[in-house]
Amino acid sequence: MMTDAAAVPGASGERRAEKRSNRGKEYRAVAMVSLAHFVNHFHNLVLPPLFPFLKAQLGISFMELGFALTVANILSVVAQLPVGYLVDRIGSRRMLVLGLVTSALAFISFGLSPSYSWLLLAMALLGLANSVFHPADYAILSARIDPARVGRAFSIHTFSGFLGTALAPVTMLAVAASLGLNFAVIVVGSIAVVAALPLMLVRGVDNIPAARHPNEAAAAARRGLTAALTPTIIGLTGFFALLSLSGSAISNFSVVALTGAFGTPLSAANLALTGYLSAQALGVLLGGFIADLTRRHAEVAAVGYAINACIVLAIGTMGLGVVPLVAAMCGAGLLGGLIMPSRDMLVRAAAAPGAMGRTFGIVTSGFNIGGMVGPLMFGFIMDRAAMGLRHQRHRHDPDRICGADQRPPVGAAACGSTRPRLGRIEAPRPRSCGRRTTISVRCPRRNASAVAARTVHYRSSATAEEIFSTDR
Repeated sequence: MMTDAAAVPGASGERRAEKRSNRGKEYRAVAMVSLAHFVNHFHNLVLPPLFPFLKAQLGISFMELGFALTVANILSVVAQLPVGYLVDRIGSRRMLVLGLVTSALAFISFGLSPSYSWLLLAMALLGLANSVFHPADYAILSARIDPARVGRAFSIHTFSGFLGTALAPVTMLAVAASLGLNFAVIVVGSIAVVAALPLMLVRGVDNIPAARHPNEAAAAARRGLTAALTPTIIGLTGFFALLSLSGSAISNFSVVALTGAFGTPLSAANLALTGYLSAQALGVLLGGFIADLTRRHAEVAAVGYAINACIVLAIGTMGLGVVPLVAAMCGAGLLGGLIMPSRDMLVRAAAAPGAMGRTFGIVTSGFNIGGMVGPLMFGFIMDRAAMGLRHQRHRHDPDRICGADQRPPVGAAACGSTRPRLGRIEAPRPRSCGRRTTISVRCPRRNASAVAARTVHYRSSATAEEIFSTDR
């Protein structure tokens, strides 16, 4: 009896020690993966804040700079599936180290040899490096984190990426202003080397156990596209692409859309966007707890995105005031962040055993597809909307028919007004003026008995009656 009583406390202490050890391994895995994800998102936003400086230094156009970013996205999409296979075969930790070193090489080489050809090569290397992070990160977290806590691990991982995106622009501008453009790019590349060092040294942070049974390894090697390209995974890839389109539209074009469509002050539109992004980051952290509390991740994602879509639709159609606009944008951002961990849990559930890396590689390629299509598509929409607004204003504002830089008509100046008043048109009704039309306008001068005749020349698509709409 004494022996049994003494054995129980000892066994309990061993279990507690083992539990603490497992928790320590989980914390270490989350820290390493989140650090790599932070550097990845930081590197993805290094160049855009420096575009004006790069344009001046390299003597190139913004279109050429945009093409460099397109090269990175294309290489990232093409490499996602092969990299996913490598993650499942040789392990995530090695692939993460390789990705960080490749990303560092891209920026350091461009900083040492700043030319457009090296910029294209650096962006190609960056695209290859970018294809590593999502498959490797999610494979490590899925393998090393207890299922009861994996949702929170996903949320911390996503939040670290948000943090890198937020800090990159202000950091790059400050470093470039103080140390110079080339040195700033070299420093950014060195950050990736620093992040790779702990991954080289740490052990127990991988998606593949150190001792793997030969039969299991052979079975994993035989798994081909049939294990990854299931209808569910293809659908999730399209879902991720649509999410990327929606997110890029709000992040890149919401300010322009709000100011152009509703006349929202620029400061208010930027405040609303800041609220959206901040609430989204907060929602990601809260969403991790929700993902761990339920297994109905599809319902969480569907309901959250449905409400989010309704809020964004209201913002785009109702023309809200400043306070309701900021509140609505914050609500949309919070919902968008809350469901991101549940979205990732759907992918984890759809992955076949031993195919976690390639599954996340395929699905997260939707982000890159949306990143390539979204800016072009929404830029085209914004250009067409701006043309429509200008045409509408020209039809209803006589002073702006010939363009914003057209001076007021001579007939209007003679009347002492910036808007011409219809006196008497001494000419037949002119045809629609694609050509120059001469109209003689008589209008009384103030404090004068004489009548001044002035000749007005217009070139526009409007008729004379539309030009001289009476406002008597």
